[in-house]
Amino acid sequence: MTDNRPGDGSRRRREDGRSVPTDRESPVGAPVIRGDKSVAGTRAREAVQFDPDDADSLADAAETVRQFADGATNDDHLYMLRGAAACAALVRGEGSYKAAAERAGGDATVSFIRKWARVHDLPRSVRKQVALGRIAPTAAKHIARVGGEARLLLAWAILDGALTVREVRSVASAVNDDVPIEQALADHNVMLGEIELRLSSTTYRDLRRRASIDGVEPGDIVSEALEEYFE
Repeated sequence: MTDNRPGDGSRRRREDGRSVPTDRESPVGAPVIRGDKSVAGTRAREAVQFDPDDADSLADAAETVRQFADGATNDDHLYMLRGAAACAALVRGEGSYKAAAERAGGDATVSFIRKWARVHDLPRSVRKQVALGRIAPTAAKHIARVGGEARLLLAWAILDGALTVREVRSVASAVNDDVPIEQALADHNVMLGEIELRLSSTTYRDLRRRASIDGVEPGDIVSEALEEYFE
C-alpha cells in the first residue's frame, strides 16, 4: 500500500524543464501561513505549531482535531488551517488516518481527517489564498483531491473564473476521471489561462503599440515576457 500521509512534499517537473511545488514543502504542523504577519496580521502571534514527534504537542493536536470536527470553527479561515495542521500532525504522529481518528475521538472520522490533512499538504501558494479568504476552505478540500499541476490550475481558476464550491467539486471529480483540466474547466465556462490585468497607462500604450506592429495579440507578448521572467 502506498503511504499517502501528508507532509512529504514533492515537485512536478513541467515540460519546459522548470519544476513547481505541487505539495507542501515545509514541515508538517508548522504555522508557515498562520504565523505570517502579512497574512494573519496580529493573529500571527497566536499561531500554534503541532509537532508530530512531541507527545504534548500531539495531545494538543488531538484535542484541536476533536474540537474542529465538532464544528468549533465559526467559518474562520485561519482556524480551519489550524485544524488542518492538527489533522496532518496527528496522522503523522499516530501513523495512519484510522489511528488519528481513534486518538481524536468525538466526530473526527477517518474521512474528515484525511480531507483536512490533505488541505494542509497543499502548496504554500494555495494555502495563502485560503488564509486570505480568496479560496474557501471547503473548495480547498476539493483542490486537494487532485494531484500535480492540475491542483494549481484549479486553484487559480477559482480566483479568475469565480468558481463556486460545487463547481470546484465537479471539476475535481472530472479531473480524477481523467478529463483534461482544460476541458473540465471549459465545461464550466472557464477558459484556462485567462486573467484580467491592470496595467499602467504607459505600459498599456506600449503593449498595444508593439502588438499592433508585430501583428500579434497582447497576450502573446505578455506570455513571452513572463516566461523569460520566471526562468
